[in-house]
Amino acid sequence: MSENGQELISSSSEPNRPDRAEALRQAVVEGLRYTHSRLNANTSKTLEASSFLYALIELLEEKGLLSVAELDQRKRIVGERLVAQYRQSGNGLIVQDPECDKYNFSETVEFDCAERVHLCRAACCRLPFALSRQDVREGVVHWELGQPYLIEQRQDGYCNHLDRCTWGCTIYHQRPVPCLAFDCRQDRRIWLDYENRVINPEINRVDWPACLETKAVHHDP
Repeated sequence: MSENGQELISSSSEPNRPDRAEALRQAVVEGLRYTHSRLNANTSKTLEASSFLYALIELLEEKGLLSVAELDQRKRIVGERLVAQYRQSGNGLIVQDPECDKYNFSETVEFDCAERVHLCRAACCRLPFALSRQDVREGVVHWELGQPYLIEQRQDGYCNHLDRCTWGCTIYHQRPVPCLAFDCRQDRRIWLDYENRVINPEINRVDWPACLETKAVHHDP
């Protein structure tokens, strides 16, 4: 009896495993966010120094003369080139810039999504985008830990917060600004003719989950 009683007490006092997993994930997120912030600050300084250095080398090689105006102009040109190369390499932080408060965002796009999702299969939820600092601090929206701060996507390319059995957003009221503002009607990656419901045939179709055969489809939960 006592052993069983102790076992029951021990099992009932143990925190819920999903809660523990989420707490651990949030701890990792906070740690990575700090690390990424420091790395990004150091990288900005390195890029600035590199810009001056490469500009000076180019001017000395081309003209053999040096002026502050020329150096400053060349520094900006070379700096933009280095930043572009840096971003293309997939390194560094990617965040919305500029950003706005998503809870006061007034340009939300509304259209008959639920009537068309059976055609587009929520293709918009497969488009990658950067989160805002507000999203990251809030901790509701998950981002790719290996590529901060892009929205987290599953192996099939869909947003991790999409319910594949209803095509509904599981974080609808906390969804990021790109989700609030996105208008697929003029996006030819999705529609060739929105009004006539002509979908882009190049959309990579994903098999429907079995649960969709018996459930109604609602993009907005």
